[in-house]
Amino acid sequence: MSTPTPARTRIEGATLVSMDDTLGVIDDACIEIADGRIASVTALHNAAPAAPADTVIDARGFIVFPGLVNAHMHTWQTALRGMASNWTLMEYFRWMHAGLGTLFTPEDIRIGTYAGALNQLNAGTTTLVDWCHNNPTPAHTDAAVDALAQSGIRAAFFHGSPKPDPRPGEPPFWEVAHPRAEITRLQADARFAPGGLLSLGMAVLGPHYSTLEVARADFALARELGLTASMHQGGGAARAPEGWSVLERAGLLGPHINIVHGNGLSDAQLDRFVALGMSFSLTPENEMTQGHGHPIVGRLRARGVSPSIGVDLESGLSGEMFTAARIALVHQRALDNAAFRAAAVGDGPVIPPTTTLQTHEALRWITVEGARMLGQQDRIGSLAPGKQADLLLIDARLPNMQPVHDPVSTVLMQTSLANIDSVMVAGRWRKRHGVLVDDAGRPLDPDSWLPALRASGQRLAAGVGWQPAHATPHTRTETA
Repeated sequence: MSTPTPARTRIEGATLVSMDDTLGVIDDACIEIADGRIASVTALHNAAPAAPADTVIDARGFIVFPGLVNAHMHTWQTALRGMASNWTLMEYFRWMHAGLGTLFTPEDIRIGTYAGALNQLNAGTTTLVDWCHNNPTPAHTDAAVDALAQSGIRAAFFHGSPKPDPRPGEPPFWEVAHPRAEITRLQADARFAPGGLLSLGMAVLGPHYSTLEVARADFALARELGLTASMHQGGGAARAPEGWSVLERAGLLGPHINIVHGNGLSDAQLDRFVALGMSFSLTPENEMTQGHGHPIVGRLRARGVSPSIGVDLESGLSGEMFTAARIALVHQRALDNAAFRAAAVGDGPVIPPTTTLQTHEALRWITVEGARMLGQQDRIGSLAPGKQADLLLIDARLPNMQPVHDPVSTVLMQTSLANIDSVMVAGRWRKRHGVLVDDAGRPLDPDSWLPALRASGQRLAAGVGWQPAHATPHTRTETA
């Protein structure tokens, strides 16, 4: 169903951290928004007379920042929050994919995806890469897409496939190619019409989690259909150890290939993949939690490229992208500091003379680089005339932000959920004055979704006999 055209809005007096290389930071900014896009950006004292605005917002004391891009999240798991917090990757495979995931109905997918998308908006994410890999039927897929559309978030829906334990008489998931008919069905779906909030990609098994034959078929399909193909890389032994070399020789790699994690890739592989223009989406907090290994932020930087960043699993950790970026930053700083210390000779200094990573770069990972991974850097990721009006109003008047000496560092290092006052997607408010709102600007009623989310999580947990670790230590069954 169509919604009214967003009103013409003028935001005055804020500090703009644009993430645009030309505009940079503008104090006392005037931002004009029309038809869902940024119409103009200037300092307020230089602003030329403009067309009358439907709404003029006095944003003195606020920081305007681009909407965040969460480059990798399994949003369908939202009803399972906290259940995966103590799991290693192997436990996650057993409990989530072979257990809980098999019990999901389309309604479970819908309510989890909807609530997860709302939380992303609440925390400042305006573009979500929904890596949906628990959709055994078209009904499951449609439920996820409907939920994303209902939420009002900008989303890239990456269609994946379930990973249950093999059943007698059926091929295991790693021997099943991505369903062409389902992808072409989605490509023809009006919900993915060009210029809308939703776009489509493929969440494939890749050579790490499939046979070589399946990987070759999936990569060829993505290239044929002109879609981004994203795949997890890492976590145990690869099912097709020679897969990347074969795919490269076949000419199936390029900028449309997105690697998630990548912790176990060799230096030679990274060299080749960077040269081919492939993108990398890292989830540092979960990678360190579940045992993937050290995030490869520094290894990519050494090759002149930057990653996008994702949350990965709200079933195990927070969905806040500022937190994800801070963790990625400080972890890489720690690795760089340790390397400097290890290389110290004699009585030489063991503390680096300066930091290796600046806060501005970490902010790029959750804005500009996420947009680049999606091939949408002309639309999102920074705030400049002509781009989509996806933005945040960060309340810098609160005690945790003051005084603001460096707006860039303040945004990254001090911003918390409490500061995310308002969130706009394509010129329409999705959060205003700390409250999620609908198309008409009315507060969303938690009773319209929260009871269903709770009921879904409780039913799924009961289905595998899950109990909190503190309640039944060392007594979990292996049936999941």
